Amino acid sequence: MIFWRVKSLDAILATAEKKSLHRSLGVWQLTLLGVGAIIGTGIFVLTAEAAQKAGPGMMISFVIAGFVCAVAALCYSELSSMVPVSGSAYTYSYAVLGELIAWMVGWALILEYSVAASAVAVGWSGYFTGLLNNSSLGLEIPYALANGPFAGGIINLPAVVICLLVIGLLIIGTRESATVNAILVAVKIVALTVFIALVLPVADMSHFDPFLPLGTSGVVAAAASIFFAYVGFDAVSTAAEETKNPQHSVPIALISALLICTVFYLLISAGVIGAMGAQPLIDKAGEGFMPGSVEMAAQCKQLAAAGQQPVVCSHEALAHVLREIGWEKIGNLIGLAAFLALPSVILIMLYGQTRIFFVMSRDGLLPEILSRIHPRFKTPHIVTLITGVVVTLAAAFLPVGKLANISNSGTLFAFLVVALSVMMLRIRDKNRIRPFKTPAIWLVGPLAIIGCLILFLFLPIDAKLVFPVWTGIGLVFYFLYGYRKSHVVLGIDTPSGGENLIEPIHSLVDCDEENGEEGK
Repeated sequence: MIFWRVKSLDAILATAEKKSLHRSLGVWQLTLLGVGAIIGTGIFVLTAEAAQKAGPGMMISFVIAGFVCAVAALCYSELSSMVPVSGSAYTYSYAVLGELIAWMVGWALILEYSVAASAVAVGWSGYFTGLLNNSSLGLEIPYALANGPFAGGIINLPAVVICLLVIGLLIIGTRESATVNAILVAVKIVALTVFIALVLPVADMSHFDPFLPLGTSGVVAAAASIFFAYVGFDAVSTAAEETKNPQHSVPIALISALLICTVFYLLISAGVIGAMGAQPLIDKAGEGFMPGSVEMAAQCKQLAAAGQQPVVCSHEALAHVLREIGWEKIGNLIGLAAFLALPSVILIMLYGQTRIFFVMSRDGLLPEILSRIHPRFKTPHIVTLITGVVVTLAAAFLPVGKLANISNSGTLFAFLVVALSVMMLRIRDKNRIRPFKTPAIWLVGPLAIIGCLILFLFLPIDAKLVFPVWTGIGLVFYFLYGYRKSHVVLGIDTPSGGENLIEPIHSLVDCDEENGEEGK
């Protein structure tokens, strides 16, 4: 049965030992990797989307999304401590639910990482455009060239440019050490801390009324969208194979990163609401305009022509709030922080995707040519180029909200499978050593599954439709290639040809020159 081609945990660990990545990351570096991946477009940009769907109630939305991520993180922690190898949810589901489900999860993770990279690029574009418009250089990018068709433009040119630059860096193998990554994370944390310190003292409690202008359904819908603001913590488990003491480090880093980001998000959303208000734009029928829609863009244009720009219309919400309350220069600095730091998130997302490709190729489910390394740069250039084309096209023509929702659909499926896998392993392999055990698993696991299902149901209809279509395309690829070439069915533990399937990408991890030469 193809549904039950299971690659045992012992086989997975043995494969990783024979063909493993260099272990160089500790708790601090992993936590920074998680915070760096989580804090990005979600809070810098999607605050406006959350406000349009829930108004001040978006604070509850952040709590709901954070809670679902928390229970999923606890499930991730148990599996990542048991199976400290690359592949994240894909690897875990392969060991429990079988090859077909694992393929679907891996395919969903590809959707998550690639579309998330596009969303971050669009978010970066908004801050870049805002910086130019508020600078003394006198430069301004035409609206049609800084927005896609859904926002009333033609193409998002800045998003295209940043995608191409990051992809180029990945191909030529430019190495960003853990120190540089730590600096970029620090820039984001300092920027958000400054924002909180400036806006909370001027908060006006009247801005919180009405608290639920679009009801509880709007709050849950906002949670489904801003779930994207928490996505990225699974990049920590993806890097488990490169961690010195994964059984100890991965669970601590996962939960620490999530807690740090949750506190920031609640304080920031309270600051945005209190300082400027966050009421949604309502149509004649009393319904809120759909974020990212042509109708919403038209309404925002009308308000801009009248000299008004509410938070829900801003492409750079945090910088915009500071400018509106009199901190124009600090607002520009916040925009500069996002401008400098968000490209690292794109890099992390593409990094995570290459790890998924790596492990799927190692299992024979994808052709080894996809992970072939460049003879000069020693990077997986074919995968990077293919991914780059998709990421760039999506960033060029789709708004950040739609991209985030599409990414969420794949992520929620992967999280659901992880929670299910933990519970099944507790029954089928109860004696296996678990360095970290999910507390109250028979409560936490079902809560994670139910939470993921509810958030998926509250996603916009187009995002919900993209996932089955994407899955269908993936199944075609699986039955044309992976079904016959799977190393499980062929009885192969490691890829033929061995050691040069892919060189570890050290863009986001600690790599000195000695370590960098290994595997070449």
